[in-house]
Amino acid sequence: MPETARLQLGDKAIDLPIVVGTENERALDIGALRAQTGYITLDEGYRNTGSCQSAITFIDGEEGILRYRGIPIEQMAEHSSFIETAYLLIWGELPTENQFNTFSDLLTKHQNLHEDIRHHFDLFPSNSPPMAVLSAVLNALSCFHPEMLEIEDDNSFQEAAARIMAKVRTIAAYSYRHANGFPTIYPHPDKKYTANFLHMMFSQPYKEYEPDPELVKALDLILLLHADHEQNCSASTVRMVGSSGANLFASVAAGVCALWGPLHGGANVAVVDMLEEIRAAGMSVKEFMQQVKNKKNGIRLMGFGHPVYKNFDPRSRIIKKTCENVLARLHLKDPLLELAEELEATALQDEYFVQRKLYPNVDFYSGVILRAIGIPHSMFTVMFAIGRMPGWIAQWQEGRFVSKSRIHRPRQIYTGPTQRVYTPIDKRG
Repeated sequence: MPETARLQLGDKAIDLPIVVGTENERALDIGALRAQTGYITLDEGYRNTGSCQSAITFIDGEEGILRYRGIPIEQMAEHSSFIETAYLLIWGELPTENQFNTFSDLLTKHQNLHEDIRHHFDLFPSNSPPMAVLSAVLNALSCFHPEMLEIEDDNSFQEAAARIMAKVRTIAAYSYRHANGFPTIYPHPDKKYTANFLHMMFSQPYKEYEPDPELVKALDLILLLHADHEQNCSASTVRMVGSSGANLFASVAAGVCALWGPLHGGANVAVVDMLEEIRAAGMSVKEFMQQVKNKKNGIRLMGFGHPVYKNFDPRSRIIKKTCENVLARLHLKDPLLELAEELEATALQDEYFVQRKLYPNVDFYSGVILRAIGIPHSMFTVMFAIGRMPGWIAQWQEGRFVSKSRIHRPRQIYTGPTQRVYTPIDKRG
């Protein structure tokens, strides 16, 4: 007999089915709660609400565990690449050599933008936020590829997924070039995914940019570490939009808009801004930490703590090591890295932060790496979006075709006025 939990509401009791995941996570199925009792649950921000059952990403926040399709993030970071990780997330298994080559070939095939889309960039002011441009152009892709609006089989889904993943970096690079008044650089047919993005960002017509392989590896790792993260704000947005039957282009464009929020995708920008402000003010780490603890002027320690992780974010340890390697490779002595390391060491020895389980998250060092590579602040969140694209695609596909979920429609508790009578305008006030 299925396990249940009994809910007592006054003199009425109902049994709620208990759902158990493969990692022994437990949930109460309240799908029939309102029909049986007239009650709904209230969970503002959905912090204790499971919106779906998913086989893509597993997080144990208490233990600091992150796994893509069951494989620990540490193993993926050490052995895999962003494109292989994307394949794993979207199709559920690591690709064979033939599958990997086929997917890579599709990315190369679809990396160019239609010339009419390229001219769209001229319509945006040069100071347009790159995330606004990215969202708008992703949505516009559906106008140029109407055959991709109705995905009916695995082949059409693979084509659509490859188109979006291939073109998102081209759109991002074009938006950067346009904002800076630089001529457009087309994708190179012989360069791999991440190196090609840097080529489109930094090459000039008279001089092709040849990135250091270590920089390419570091950027590829950043994309890999951001590839999916369970039901975060943007991923759940993509699933919600997709549940209406919206096409993949519209759904991931909505994900970009959700990620644009500073509380979601802007954290690494906030970390670099914080480090630069501390350095510019000539403030000691001890003084800054005291201001944080005293909540003086609302000063916050950015890049620490996470809504899910109550332990170390496993991605932060990986990215810190990469940050140190990149700067050593470039022979750079970045004062921001030294400042970040001092902040981390201080926080991990301070009971105020330890008791509150405020440990470094993935954003604490990623901005320092991006800065060293030459990516400007305005593009930091765009890099997050490029990395998160395979996760959004996987979440959309799972919601639409695997679980076949109904259209998402949360309830609410109404707190406005009770019934009132309309007053004509000449009798008001």
